[in-house]
Amino acid sequence: MSNLARKHQQHYNEPVKQTEVQVKTIRRHSKITPGEKFIGMLLIAFVAVMAIQIISAQAAIYEVNKDIEDVKTAIQEQQKVNGDLEIQVSDLSRYERVWNKAKELGLNLDENNVRVVEKK
Repeated sequence: MSNLARKHQQHYNEPVKQTEVQVKTIRRHSKITPGEKFIGMLLIAFVAVMAIQIISAQAAIYEVNKDIEDVKTAIQEQQKVNGDLEIQVSDLSRYERVWNKAKELGLNLDENNVRVVEKK
């Protein structure tokens, strides 16, 4: 019996013909629909426009700040000039200088003709 069993096994061990498996190409549809693509493109366009708006607003703010700093610099320079002129006015309006200038021009002090003006 053992011989019969072996022959039976050998019979089934014959080379099996390999059949070629045809690979079918499965056409897969994209997971993104055209409507979603359109919405995505709108979103990208919106983000780009907003980015451009933000950059242009920052540029405008920069220009305004630059102008403000220029005006502040001009104000400081004018205040310096005004301070120098106030010092010059106080120096030129001293009593001794006015008195000496009047003597040079030949003016005399007539007490009947002098009025006292008080500052308020």
